Amino acid sequence: MRLPLGVVVLDPSGTALSDDDRRRMTHPAVGGVILFGHNYQDPVQLAALTEEIASLREPGLFICVDHEGGRVQRFKDGFTAIPPMQQLGRLWDRDRQGALACAHAVGYVIAAELAAHGVDFSFTPVLDLDYGSSEVIGHRAFHYDPNAVGVLAAALVKGLAEAGSAAVAKHFPGHGYAAVDSHVGVPRDERKGADILRKDVAPYIPVIASGLAGVMPAHVIYPDSDPEPAGYSRYWLQEVLRKRLGFDGLIFSDDLAMEGASTAGGIPERAQAALAAGCDMVLLCQNPKGQDALLAALGEAPMAVAQRAERMRHKGGRDLRKSVAYREALQAMEKIP
Repeated sequence: MRLPLGVVVLDPSGTALSDDDRRRMTHPAVGGVILFGHNYQDPVQLAALTEEIASLREPGLFICVDHEGGRVQRFKDGFTAIPPMQQLGRLWDRDRQGALACAHAVGYVIAAELAAHGVDFSFTPVLDLDYGSSEVIGHRAFHYDPNAVGVLAAALVKGLAEAGSAAVAKHFPGHGYAAVDSHVGVPRDERKGADILRKDVAPYIPVIASGLAGVMPAHVIYPDSDPEPAGYSRYWLQEVLRKRLGFDGLIFSDDLAMEGASTAGGIPERAQAALAAGCDMVLLCQNPKGQDALLAALGEAPMAVAQRAERMRHKGGRDLRKSVAYREALQAMEKIP
């Protein structure tokens, strides 16, 4: 079945595709598939699942995952344990060159192992600053210093790229200060917009320069700048991210099933608000009924979105786990505390 990539990213229901999964994934509005822990049993099962997803249509849907490290690593058995990024920040405090080498190695290992199982990319790196106030971010953040976050994340992005994988930075402009978890509430960051631009947005500059392919905005309201959450904000997505920072890659909404996205109404209204604000693609996860309602409300994606989406596909087909570079990356990771 030949269809251009659409704007929706959704997840399958289990470790193998159901008839309903296949029906949704061949809808013209779908452009990608995200996998979670409930979609993983072991490496053999994962490879079979991704192979079937890729065979459903032409061009194939891209396949992605949240595989940051620490507590956010969906595939564990059979994969290298990726440390939380905070550990790279701690290494940075005593050995900056060593930390950069380790960040690069982490990116390479993530990309090589995902690609070997048919997964195109991970939603990583996290560019939120570690203010110590957000439990949902916590040790997922590299550091509290914007410079450290920017250079460490840029090194990780380059490692991903060397193993053929795109990178998606999150959660723009920053979820590190707001204490409320956007999965279960609507966070607000009451700081002045100028302060957020000076601190939280700063890491995006070197990371975009390193070849960043995607950005995911936060379900956080920054009332000094806009009454809407960043994912529904033309100011944050078009004025700041596109114009000021010059970002020309894909903008993904965060999961529209999260409570932080509820300010726009029902699922179709949330998607329309995100797309109108400047998101290119919208995620809706672990919500089959909502996915059906969303697909019924959407049509095909603009050609520009389909072209940008092609940048997310893994580049190169060989199994890099047999390479010298992969072995050296694993050895480098042993230096992470």
